[in-house]
Amino acid sequence: MPMGNLQLQSTRGRILEFLQRSGRGTVKDLRQLLGLTATGIRQHLTVLERDGLVEAREERGRVGRPTLVYSITEKADSLFPKTYDVLASVLLEEIRASEGNEKLHQLLQNVAHRLASPYSERVQGKSPVERVQETAAIMEEQGCVVDWRESDGDFFIDEYTCPFPKTAERDRAVCALHVEFVRVLSDGHTRLTSSLLRNERSCTYRIRPAAVPATHNA
Repeated sequence: MPMGNLQLQSTRGRILEFLQRSGRGTVKDLRQLLGLTATGIRQHLTVLERDGLVEAREERGRVGRPTLVYSITEKADSLFPKTYDVLASVLLEEIRASEGNEKLHQLLQNVAHRLASPYSERVQGKSPVERVQETAAIMEEQGCVVDWRESDGDFFIDEYTCPFPKTAERDRAVCALHVEFVRVLSDGHTRLTSSLLRNERSCTYRIRPAAVPATHNA
């Protein structure tokens, strides 16, 4: 199963899987697992350390020199498959079934405000263009690939990667969450004008500064 650029069946992928299962491991442990020389194991561990996927610490026994013990990092843990998208989709379906679409939409708006809240100090007091720039920067920090631009007094953020790809495929209601997230941070009238789910090049958010009235047919 893919793990970023690694495969679980690859040597380094098997090392990460072992450390994930065991919580820790030494060169000796990995030699027994993989049947490689100590030098070969260390070469793989050096690459994994360089990529921020494993970390080493010294562990002193009763006698002899300290032994290096390896464990995976949070970055490596994120490479293993998760089922958060399935959970999110089921929760959306359950809320819609029990509370209705209107309640679901309200809950998603509340979630968007919670997600935006930690960044409020970064955008407060800024001009419209500065808020859009900062919003784009925050989206990039969250792992999205984005550009922003200005045209005829409106701002546009082009998002080329979906933050909730599997969940959005199952339930497009989650798109409203991210529109609200962008609106709160940018403090402008925000509308999704193109969508990756419609096989368009990006999810594009048109942001009209709040001082400019939004027209109903815009």
